[in-house]
Amino acid sequence: MRVLIVGAGGREHAIAWKISQNEKVEKIFIAPGNAGAELLPKVENVNLSNNIDEYVKFAKENNIDLTFVGSEELLVAGIVDEFHKNGLKIFGPNKQAAILEGSKAYSKDFMKKYGIKTAVYEIFDNAEKAKEFLNNWKDFPVVVKASGLAAGKGVIIAQNLDEAIKAIDDIMIDEKFGNAGSQVVIEEFLDGVEASILSFTDSKIIVPLLSAKDHKKIGENETGLNTGGMGVISPNPYVTDEVFESFKNDIMNPTLKGIKAEGMDFEGVIFFGLMITEKGVYLLEYNMRLGDPETQAVLPLLENDLLELVEYSFDKKLSELNVIWKPLHACCVVGAAKGYPETYRKGDIITGIENASDNELVFIAGAKFENGKFKTNGGRVLNAVAFGETLDEAKKNAYKLLDKIKFDGMYFRKDIGRIK
Repeated sequence: MRVLIVGAGGREHAIAWKISQNEKVEKIFIAPGNAGAELLPKVENVNLSNNIDEYVKFAKENNIDLTFVGSEELLVAGIVDEFHKNGLKIFGPNKQAAILEGSKAYSKDFMKKYGIKTAVYEIFDNAEKAKEFLNNWKDFPVVVKASGLAAGKGVIIAQNLDEAIKAIDDIMIDEKFGNAGSQVVIEEFLDGVEASILSFTDSKIIVPLLSAKDHKKIGENETGLNTGGMGVISPNPYVTDEVFESFKNDIMNPTLKGIKAEGMDFEGVIFFGLMITEKGVYLLEYNMRLGDPETQAVLPLLENDLLELVEYSFDKKLSELNVIWKPLHACCVVGAAKGYPETYRKGDIITGIENASDNELVFIAGAKFENGKFKTNGGRVLNAVAFGETLDEAKKNAYKLLDKIKFDGMYFRKDIGRIK
Protein backbone atom coordinates (compact mmCIF):
# COMPACT_ATOMS: atom_id res chain seq x y z
CA MET A 1 0.00 0.00 0.00
CA ARG A 2 0.96 3.58 -0.69
CA VAL A 3 -0.59 6.08 1.72
CA LEU A 4 -0.89 9.88 1.61
CA ILE A 5 -1.43 11.76 4.89
CA VAL A 6 -2.74 15.32 4.54
CA GLY A 7 -1.52 17.72 7.24
CA ALA A 8 1.63 18.97 8.91
CA GLY A 9 1.44 18.75 12.70
CA GLY A 10 2.10 16.38 15.57
CA ARG A 11 -1.17 14.60 14.80
CA GLU A 12 0.03 13.73 11.31
CA HIS A 13 3.37 12.46 12.67
CA ALA A 14 1.43 10.21 15.08
CA ILE A 15 -0.82 8.93 12.27
CA ALA A 16 2.24 8.18 10.10
CA TRP A 17 3.96 6.44 13.03
CA LYS A 18 0.94 4.19 13.59
CA ILE A 19 0.33 3.42 9.91
CA SER A 20 4.03 2.67 9.31
CA GLN A 21 3.69 -0.36 11.63
CA ASN A 22 1.52 -2.12 9.04
CA GLU A 23 3.71 -4.49 7.01
CA LYS A 24 1.57 -4.02 3.89
CA VAL A 25 2.48 -0.34 3.77
CA GLU A 26 5.31 0.27 1.34
CA LYS A 27 5.40 4.07 1.35
CA ILE A 28 3.84 6.96 3.30
CA PHE A 29 3.80 10.52 2.02
CA ILE A 30 3.01 13.49 4.28
CA ALA A 31 1.86 16.70 2.62
CA PRO A 32 2.59 19.54 3.03
CA GLY A 33 5.16 17.78 5.23
CA ASN A 34 6.30 17.10 8.79
CA ALA A 35 9.89 16.99 10.05
CA GLY A 36 8.98 13.85 12.01
CA ALA A 37 9.31 11.98 8.72
CA GLU A 38 13.04 11.97 9.46
CA LEU A 39 12.36 9.67 12.43
CA LEU A 40 10.26 7.10 10.56
CA PRO A 41 10.99 4.44 7.96
CA LYS A 42 9.03 4.45 4.71
CA VAL A 43 7.96 8.09 5.19
CA GLU A 44 8.64 10.99 2.83
CA ASN A 45 7.56 14.64 2.90
CA VAL A 46 5.87 16.20 -0.14
CA ASN A 47 5.66 19.96 -0.40
CA LEU A 48 2.14 20.46 -1.76
CA SER A 49 0.16 23.69 -1.47
CA ASN A 50 -3.36 23.93 -0.04
CA ASN A 51 -4.78 23.35 -3.52
CA ILE A 52 -7.09 20.32 -3.70
CA ASP A 53 -6.39 19.75 -7.40
CA GLU A 54 -2.69 19.41 -6.55
CA TYR A 55 -3.49 16.64 -4.05
CA VAL A 56 -5.68 14.83 -6.58
CA LYS A 57 -2.91 15.05 -9.20
CA PHE A 58 -0.29 13.76 -6.76
CA ALA A 59 -2.49 10.84 -5.65
CA LYS A 60 -3.07 9.80 -9.26
CA GLU A 61 0.53 10.15 -10.42
CA ASN A 62 1.93 8.30 -7.39
CA ASN A 63 -0.60 5.43 -7.29
CA ILE A 64 -1.84 6.33 -3.81
CA ASP A 65 -4.07 3.56 -2.43
CA LEU A 66 -5.41 5.55 0.52
CA THR A 67 -5.45 9.19 1.58
CA PHE A 68 -5.94 9.98 5.28
CA VAL A 69 -6.87 13.61 6.01
CA GLY A 70 -5.64 15.02 9.31
CA SER A 71 -6.27 18.76 8.96
CA GLU A 72 -9.67 20.40 8.89
CA GLU A 73 -9.38 23.19 6.27
CA LEU A 74 -9.24 20.90 3.25
CA LEU A 75 -12.07 18.73 4.60
CA VAL A 76 -14.33 21.77 4.86
CA ALA A 77 -13.18 22.85 1.37
CA GLY A 78 -14.34 19.50 -0.07
CA ILE A 79 -11.17 17.45 -0.65
CA VAL A 80 -13.10 14.20 -0.04
CA ASP A 81 -15.69 15.04 -2.70
CA GLU A 82 -12.98 15.80 -5.27
CA PHE A 83 -11.12 12.57 -4.53
CA HIS A 84 -14.36 10.60 -4.90
CA LYS A 85 -15.06 12.28 -8.27
CA ASN A 86 -11.64 11.06 -9.40
CA GLY A 87 -12.13 7.50 -8.16
CA LEU A 88 -9.62 7.89 -5.32
CA LYS A 89 -9.94 6.30 -1.88
CA ILE A 90 -9.93 8.86 0.95
CA PHE A 91 -10.76 8.66 4.65
CA GLY A 92 -12.67 11.66 5.98
CA PRO A 93 -16.04 13.44 5.83
CA ASN A 94 -17.36 14.87 2.60
CA LYS A 95 -18.20 18.57 2.40
CA GLN A 96 -21.76 18.02 3.60
CA ALA A 97 -20.59 16.31 6.81
CA ALA A 98 -17.49 18.49 7.35
CA ILE A 99 -19.74 21.51 7.91
CA LEU A 100 -20.45 20.04 11.36
CA GLU A 101 -16.99 21.37 12.18
CA GLY A 102 -16.75 24.14 9.60
CA SER A 103 -19.76 26.05 10.97
CA LYS A 104 -20.51 26.15 14.69
CA ALA A 105 -23.81 27.82 13.82
CA TYR A 106 -24.81 24.87 11.61
CA SER A 107 -23.64 22.31 14.16
CA LYS A 108 -25.59 23.96 17.01
CA ASP A 109 -28.76 23.92 14.91
CA PHE A 110 -28.05 20.25 14.06
CA MET A 111 -27.75 19.49 17.78
CA LYS A 112 -31.07 21.22 18.53
CA LYS A 113 -32.83 19.49 15.62
CA TYR A 114 -31.82 15.99 16.73
CA GLY A 115 -32.17 16.43 20.49
CA ILE A 116 -28.45 16.36 21.27
CA LYS A 117 -27.71 17.71 24.74
CA THR A 118 -25.93 21.06 24.37
CA ALA A 119 -25.79 24.54 25.89
CA VAL A 120 -28.53 27.14 25.24
CA TYR A 121 -27.36 29.41 22.40
CA GLU A 122 -28.16 32.14 19.86
CA ILE A 123 -26.52 32.82 16.48
CA PHE A 124 -25.74 36.27 15.04
CA ASP A 125 -24.30 37.56 11.78
CA ASN A 126 -24.60 41.21 12.84
CA ALA A 127 -22.32 42.66 15.53
CA GLU A 128 -24.80 45.28 16.80
CA LYS A 129 -27.57 42.70 17.21
CA ALA A 130 -25.14 40.43 19.06
CA LYS A 131 -24.23 43.28 21.44
CA GLU A 132 -27.90 44.14 21.94
CA PHE A 133 -28.54 40.51 22.91
CA LEU A 134 -25.60 40.55 25.34
CA ASN A 135 -26.88 43.74 27.00
CA ASN A 136 -29.85 41.67 28.18
CA TRP A 137 -27.76 38.64 29.23
CA LYS A 138 -27.98 38.13 32.99
CA ASP A 139 -25.89 35.05 33.73
CA PHE A 140 -22.15 35.64 33.28
CA PRO A 141 -19.71 34.24 32.31
CA VAL A 142 -20.91 33.73 28.74
CA VAL A 143 -19.24 31.97 25.80
CA VAL A 144 -18.66 33.79 22.49
CA LYS A 145 -17.53 31.64 19.56
CA ALA A 146 -16.42 32.43 16.04
CA SER A 147 -18.60 30.16 13.92
CA GLY A 148 -15.93 29.16 11.39
CA LEU A 149 -12.55 27.45 11.63
CA ALA A 150 -10.15 29.31 13.93
CA ALA A 151 -7.41 26.74 14.67
CA GLY A 152 -8.95 25.92 18.05
CA LYS A 153 -8.63 29.52 19.26
CA GLY A 154 -11.98 31.11 18.33
CA VAL A 155 -13.73 30.52 21.66
CA ILE A 156 -13.79 33.32 24.25
CA ILE A 157 -15.19 32.93 27.77
CA ALA A 158 -16.31 36.43 28.78
CA GLN A 159 -16.53 37.02 32.54
CA ASN A 160 -18.66 40.15 32.24
CA LEU A 161 -20.50 42.36 29.73
CA ASP A 162 -17.41 44.45 28.85
CA GLU A 163 -15.42 41.31 27.98
CA ALA A 164 -18.34 39.94 25.96
CA ILE A 165 -18.67 43.17 23.93
CA LYS A 166 -14.90 43.17 23.35
CA ALA A 167 -15.14 39.54 22.15
CA ILE A 168 -17.76 40.57 19.57
CA ASP A 169 -15.52 43.44 18.40
CA ASP A 170 -12.46 41.18 18.20
CA ILE A 171 -14.28 38.47 16.25
CA MET A 172 -16.72 40.39 14.03
CA ILE A 173 -15.34 43.94 13.67
CA ASP A 174 -11.55 43.47 13.90
CA GLU A 175 -11.78 40.02 12.26
CA LYS A 176 -9.19 38.54 14.63
CA PHE A 177 -10.01 35.08 13.23
CA GLY A 178 -10.60 36.19 9.65
CA ASN A 179 -13.71 34.93 7.87
CA ALA A 180 -14.33 32.52 10.75
CA GLY A 181 -15.92 35.43 12.61
CA SER A 182 -18.55 36.49 10.06
CA GLN A 183 -21.03 34.69 12.33
CA VAL A 184 -20.87 34.22 16.10
CA VAL A 185 -22.50 31.79 18.47
CA ILE A 186 -23.31 33.11 21.95
CA GLU A 187 -24.07 30.39 24.45
CA GLU A 188 -24.44 29.70 28.14
CA PHE A 189 -21.28 28.89 30.06
CA LEU A 190 -21.17 25.30 31.29
CA ASP A 191 -19.11 24.78 34.44
CA GLY A 192 -17.42 21.41 34.58
CA VAL A 193 -14.63 19.25 33.17
CA GLU A 194 -13.93 18.88 29.47
CA ALA A 195 -13.52 15.52 27.76
CA SER A 196 -12.61 14.51 24.23
CA ILE A 197 -13.93 11.36 22.63
CA LEU A 198 -12.57 10.56 19.18
CA SER A 199 -14.58 8.05 17.19
CA PHE A 200 -14.66 6.29 13.82
CA THR A 201 -17.80 6.05 11.74
CA ASP A 202 -18.97 4.37 8.56
CA SER A 203 -22.28 6.32 8.77
CA LYS A 204 -24.02 3.12 9.93
CA ILE A 205 -22.41 3.03 13.37
CA ILE A 206 -20.15 5.23 15.51
CA VAL A 207 -17.33 3.44 17.33
CA PRO A 208 -15.90 5.59 20.15
CA LEU A 209 -12.20 5.41 20.92
CA LEU A 210 -10.55 5.87 24.30
CA SER A 211 -11.47 9.11 26.10
CA ALA A 212 -8.95 11.92 26.55
CA LYS A 213 -8.57 15.17 28.47
CA ASP A 214 -7.02 18.16 26.68
CA HIS A 215 -5.44 21.17 28.40
CA LYS A 216 -6.14 24.15 26.13
CA LYS A 217 -4.92 27.22 28.02
CA ILE A 218 -1.33 28.42 27.81
CA GLY A 219 -0.97 28.86 31.57
CA GLU A 220 -1.06 26.41 34.45
CA ASN A 221 -4.40 25.89 36.23
CA GLU A 222 -6.09 26.65 32.88
CA THR A 223 -5.19 30.35 32.79
CA GLY A 224 -4.28 32.71 29.97
CA LEU A 225 -4.95 32.50 26.25
CA ASN A 226 -6.44 29.56 24.39
CA THR A 227 -4.02 27.42 22.37
CA GLY A 228 -4.36 24.46 20.05
CA GLY A 229 -3.71 22.30 23.16
CA MET A 230 -0.78 22.19 25.59
CA GLY A 231 -1.08 18.55 26.59
CA VAL A 232 -3.44 15.65 27.01
CA ILE A 233 -4.00 12.48 29.02
CA SER A 234 -5.80 9.30 28.05
CA PRO A 235 -7.99 7.75 29.30
CA ASN A 236 -9.81 10.68 30.90
CA PRO A 237 -10.39 9.82 34.60
CA TYR A 238 -13.58 11.91 34.64
CA VAL A 239 -15.20 9.73 31.95
CA THR A 240 -16.72 7.17 34.30
CA ASP A 241 -19.03 4.36 33.12
CA GLU A 242 -21.99 6.58 34.05
CA VAL A 243 -20.63 9.53 32.07
CA PHE A 244 -19.91 7.29 29.08
CA GLU A 245 -23.48 5.94 29.09
CA SER A 246 -24.84 9.49 29.19
CA PHE A 247 -22.57 10.41 26.28
CA LYS A 248 -23.83 7.45 24.23
CA ASN A 249 -27.52 8.03 24.99
CA ASP A 250 -27.70 11.85 24.90
CA ILE A 251 -25.03 12.69 22.33
CA MET A 252 -23.53 9.86 20.26
CA ASN A 253 -26.71 7.96 19.35
CA PRO A 254 -28.74 11.07 18.41
CA THR A 255 -25.75 12.30 16.37
CA LEU A 256 -25.85 9.07 14.37
CA LYS A 257 -29.59 9.49 13.94
CA GLY A 258 -28.97 13.00 12.56
CA ILE A 259 -26.23 11.82 10.20
CA LYS A 260 -28.57 9.21 8.74
CA ALA A 261 -31.55 11.59 8.55
CA GLU A 262 -29.49 14.25 6.75
CA GLY A 263 -28.23 11.68 4.25
CA MET A 264 -24.60 12.06 5.24
CA ASP A 265 -22.66 9.06 3.97
CA PHE A 266 -18.93 8.98 4.62
CA GLU A 267 -16.14 7.04 6.27
CA GLY A 268 -14.15 9.10 8.75
CA VAL A 269 -13.74 10.48 12.22
CA ILE A 270 -16.09 12.34 14.54
CA PHE A 271 -14.49 14.07 17.52
CA PHE A 272 -16.92 14.87 20.34
CA GLY A 273 -15.87 17.76 22.58
CA LEU A 274 -17.78 17.27 25.83
CA MET A 275 -18.39 19.12 29.09
CA ILE A 276 -19.12 17.00 32.15
CA THR A 277 -21.22 19.06 34.60
CA GLU A 278 -23.31 18.50 37.71
CA LYS A 279 -26.36 18.71 35.41
CA GLY A 280 -25.06 16.01 33.07
CA VAL A 281 -22.90 15.56 29.98
CA TYR A 282 -23.17 18.20 27.23
CA LEU A 283 -21.76 18.43 23.72
CA LEU A 284 -19.65 21.55 23.15
CA GLU A 285 -18.62 20.93 19.55
CA TYR A 286 -17.86 18.46 16.79
CA ASN A 287 -14.56 18.14 15.02
CA MET A 288 -14.62 15.96 11.93
CA ARG A 289 -11.05 14.64 12.13
CA LEU A 290 -8.65 13.30 14.71
CA GLY A 291 -7.85 15.86 17.40
CA ASP A 292 -4.47 17.41 18.12
CA PRO A 293 -2.90 16.65 20.59
CA GLU A 294 -5.45 13.95 21.60
CA THR A 295 -4.33 11.70 18.72
CA GLN A 296 -0.77 11.67 20.05
CA ALA A 297 -1.94 10.11 23.34
CA VAL A 298 -4.79 7.90 22.08
CA LEU A 299 -3.25 6.17 19.03
CA PRO A 300 -0.27 4.66 20.91
CA LEU A 301 -2.76 2.94 23.26
CA LEU A 302 -4.61 1.31 20.34
CA GLU A 303 -3.71 -2.36 19.97
CA ASN A 304 -5.47 -2.68 16.61
CA ASP A 305 -3.77 -1.73 13.38
CA LEU A 306 -5.06 1.73 12.41
CA LEU A 307 -5.62 0.71 8.81
CA GLU A 308 -7.82 -2.12 10.07
CA LEU A 309 -10.26 0.46 11.45
CA VAL A 310 -10.10 2.40 8.19
CA GLU A 311 -10.72 -0.68 6.01
CA TYR A 312 -13.64 -1.83 8.19
CA SER A 313 -15.08 1.68 7.77
CA PHE A 314 -14.82 1.52 3.97
CA ASP A 315 -16.48 -1.91 3.99
CA LYS A 316 -19.31 -0.55 6.18
CA LYS A 317 -18.48 -3.26 8.72
CA LEU A 318 -17.27 -1.25 11.72
CA SER A 319 -19.92 -2.97 13.86
CA GLU A 320 -18.01 -6.24 13.41
CA LEU A 321 -14.66 -4.90 14.67
CA ASN A 322 -13.44 -5.51 18.20
CA VAL A 323 -11.35 -2.49 19.21
CA ILE A 324 -8.67 -3.41 21.77
CA TRP A 325 -6.76 -1.04 24.06
CA LYS A 326 -3.51 -1.44 25.97
CA PRO A 327 -4.12 -1.44 29.76
CA LEU A 328 -2.03 1.71 30.18
CA HIS A 329 -2.32 5.46 30.71
CA ALA A 330 -0.74 7.96 28.32
CA CYS A 331 0.42 11.52 28.98
CA CYS A 332 1.41 13.95 26.23
CA VAL A 333 3.10 17.27 27.10
CA VAL A 334 3.60 19.95 24.46
CA GLY A 335 6.91 21.79 24.25
CA ALA A 336 6.17 25.24 22.80
CA ALA A 337 8.28 28.11 21.48
CA LYS A 338 8.79 31.18 23.63
CA GLY A 339 5.94 33.66 23.08
CA TYR A 340 3.33 31.13 21.87
CA PRO A 341 0.36 31.51 21.29
CA GLU A 342 1.22 35.07 20.22
CA THR A 343 4.46 36.06 18.44
CA TYR A 344 7.00 33.29 18.94
CA ARG A 345 10.60 32.51 18.08
CA LYS A 346 11.74 30.26 15.22
CA GLY A 347 15.04 28.70 14.20
CA ASP A 348 16.31 27.43 17.58
CA ILE A 349 18.17 24.10 17.44
CA ILE A 350 16.41 21.20 19.19
CA THR A 351 18.54 18.58 20.91
CA GLY A 352 17.79 15.35 22.76
CA ILE A 353 15.01 13.93 20.59
CA GLU A 354 17.25 10.95 19.84
CA ASN A 355 17.47 10.23 23.60
CA ALA A 356 13.90 8.94 23.77
CA SER A 357 13.79 5.31 24.89
CA ASP A 358 11.77 2.53 23.25
CA ASN A 359 8.75 3.17 25.48
CA GLU A 360 8.81 6.95 24.93
CA LEU A 361 7.60 8.87 21.87
CA VAL A 362 8.42 12.30 20.49
CA PHE A 363 6.01 13.60 17.85
CA ILE A 364 7.21 16.65 15.93
CA ALA A 365 4.71 19.47 15.46
CA GLY A 366 6.26 22.85 14.56
CA ALA A 367 9.84 22.06 13.53
CA LYS A 368 11.96 21.66 10.41
CA PHE A 369 14.92 19.39 9.67
CA GLU A 370 17.84 21.34 8.24
CA ASN A 371 21.52 20.40 7.83
CA GLY A 372 21.06 17.30 9.95
CA LYS A 373 19.40 19.18 12.84
CA PHE A 374 15.85 19.78 14.05
CA LYS A 375 14.99 23.47 14.44
CA THR A 376 11.90 25.18 15.85
CA ASN A 377 9.51 26.41 13.17
CA GLY A 378 6.12 26.79 14.85
CA GLY A 379 4.33 27.62 18.09
CA ARG A 380 3.74 24.11 19.37
CA VAL A 381 7.10 22.53 18.56
CA LEU A 382 6.85 18.93 19.77
CA ASN A 383 4.90 16.42 21.85
CA ALA A 384 6.55 14.29 24.53
CA VAL A 385 4.45 11.16 25.08
CA ALA A 386 4.99 8.50 27.74
CA PHE A 387 3.04 5.74 29.43
CA GLY A 388 2.43 4.13 32.77
CA GLU A 389 0.25 1.62 34.57
CA THR A 390 -1.20 4.59 36.47
CA LEU A 391 -1.84 8.20 35.44
CA ASP A 392 0.78 9.42 37.92
CA GLU A 393 3.39 7.11 36.41
CA ALA A 394 2.53 8.26 32.87
CA LYS A 395 2.82 11.92 33.91
CA LYS A 396 6.14 11.33 35.65
CA ASN A 397 7.52 9.52 32.59
CA ALA A 398 6.37 12.26 30.18
CA TYR A 399 8.14 14.98 32.14
CA LYS A 400 11.22 12.78 32.47
CA LEU A 401 11.26 12.51 28.65
CA LEU A 402 10.81 16.27 28.28
CA ASP A 403 13.86 16.81 30.52
CA LYS A 404 16.00 15.11 27.85
CA ILE A 405 14.92 17.59 25.16
CA LYS A 406 16.23 21.14 24.90
CA PHE A 407 15.80 24.25 22.78
CA ASP A 408 16.18 27.92 23.71
CA GLY A 409 13.02 29.36 25.22
CA MET A 410 11.16 26.02 25.43
CA TYR A 411 7.96 26.45 27.40
CA PHE A 412 5.68 23.73 28.73
CA ARG A 413 2.98 23.49 31.35
CA LYS A 414 4.01 21.59 34.47
CA ASP A 415 0.47 20.55 35.44
CA ILE A 416 -0.66 18.39 32.49
CA GLY A 417 -2.82 15.60 33.88
CA ARG A 418 -3.41 17.22 37.26
CA ILE A 419 -6.73 16.03 38.63
CA LYS A 420 -8.72 18.08 41.15
